[in-house]
Amino acid sequence: MSDSSRSLDDLRTFLRSTVGVDLQQRIKFYDSWAETYEQDHDTLSYRAPHQTVEFLFDNFSGRPEQVQVLDVACGSGWVANLMVELGFKHFVGVDGSQGMLDQAAKTGLYKELKLALLGTEPLPAQTGMFDAVMIVGALRDGYVPVSVIRELCLAAKPGGYICMSRNGLKSESGNKYKVSMEKELQLMEEEELWSHVITKEMDRYMIDVSDNCEDVQNDKYLSGTMYLYRKSLN
Repeated sequence: MSDSSRSLDDLRTFLRSTVGVDLQQRIKFYDSWAETYEQDHDTLSYRAPHQTVEFLFDNFSGRPEQVQVLDVACGSGWVANLMVELGFKHFVGVDGSQGMLDQAAKTGLYKELKLALLGTEPLPAQTGMFDAVMIVGALRDGYVPVSVIRELCLAAKPGGYICMSRNGLKSESGNKYKVSMEKELQLMEEEELWSHVITKEMDRYMIDVSDNCEDVQNDKYLSGTMYLYRKSLN
């Protein structure tokens, strides 16, 4: 579907069609969604890319134009487009959807784009290569497993930043993912793999499509959390 006028109700129906699908079906879904992904997320008031990029920039020390960025679950290239506005220039992207990578390629911002299904395939990134590793929106049940977080840290240079965002979906699986993720973050800190810089809550991550409210003014929003860590120097 390439109609840019997809309504919020259309999107609710569209996104609910993915509930319970297996990983391969989910990839096909994202391949087919790639062309209207950003338009549709504007309709959903999806603010995570903007907030997470600003979150990194506000807490980052260094010259953006010199930074090597690994954009994990890069999708259509939304995060890189926002980072360019703040002076970042050097990007490598990874995503599990070829359709999304094709859209990201059209931005002309990426030095490399790599196809990988995270959690089932290793993160295709050189160890200790990147000043900043970004993952926005994909840390959730059924998408990118918690185990991938160690790979994000591994890809960062000593002293590099790992910046992550997670939606606050209130469900049994969402709550379990949050607990598992935050336990892993703490464990990695105890193992001295990285140090915690800052964590910040987002109260308007995006419109909750599981809510059936028909009054646009009263749409419920998902919350979210942003996390920033810095890889240990040793």
